[in-house]
Amino acid sequence: MQFTDQLQRTITLAKLPGKIVSLVPSQTELLYALGLDAEVVGITKFCVHPESWFRSKTRVGGTKHVHIDIVQQLSPDLIIANKEENTAADVDALAAHFPVWVSDIKCLQDACDMINGVGAVTGRAVEAAALVEKIQQGFAQLSCAATPIPTAYFIWRDPWMAAGGDTFIHEMLYRCGFENVFEHLTRYPSITPEQLAASGSRLVLLSSEPYPFKEKHIAEIRAYLPEAQVLLVDGEMFSWYGSRLLEAPAYFRELLTRLQ
Repeated sequence: MQFTDQLQRTITLAKLPGKIVSLVPSQTELLYALGLDAEVVGITKFCVHPESWFRSKTRVGGTKHVHIDIVQQLSPDLIIANKEENTAADVDALAAHFPVWVSDIKCLQDACDMINGVGAVTGRAVEAAALVEKIQQGFAQLSCAATPIPTAYFIWRDPWMAAGGDTFIHEMLYRCGFENVFEHLTRYPSITPEQLAASGSRLVLLSSEPYPFKEKHIAEIRAYLPEAQVLLVDGEMFSWYGSRLLEAPAYFRELLTRLQ
């Protein structure tokens, strides 16, 4: 059986995978949602959902530092990876020995395609299609802000790093009716206080991950944007592109009600 991943790479499986290693937290959660359990033999230390898997599954290192030797010991039939979250060196090293299906996600349609692709390669195509339908319905029913709100979304501090215009986070901001003030920049650029002050942002969102922003950081932002509203937000809702998307529209609706 041959399958094409989102990098247009073709992998060949002799049979449906009985042993899967996932190197992507949001896609680990997806595998659980698709009804897989015993098949998943390895995950990363950042794959915190579901909690039962985090406690019981073999951990193969981090998303950026995979322990190749542990993966080899598990001898998986399939490895699930992502272009952004995993390094090309790790993917290439693993692909020399095992089939590696790699996702590449920048928008909601990419995420839906990924879910269907993972469903196909794991023998859960029907379950994946049903999941995608629910996700699409949820976002179709999401009413965004009536007037675009100039917004900055920060993922890191020291240096301050924001989501640029070619990220999945940018897509989620757009779906909420938020205008990303740093959409002209790529990936996750470092932002100076001067850039932030000049950005015109009226809303600043501080993500819970990868940097664990807290209430104390709100004052730091207000020093540069005293008129802006600053909120702490659940980073998983903005950046996890698997089954967590089922919950995102309801979270975004609640977030919109918090705005002044």
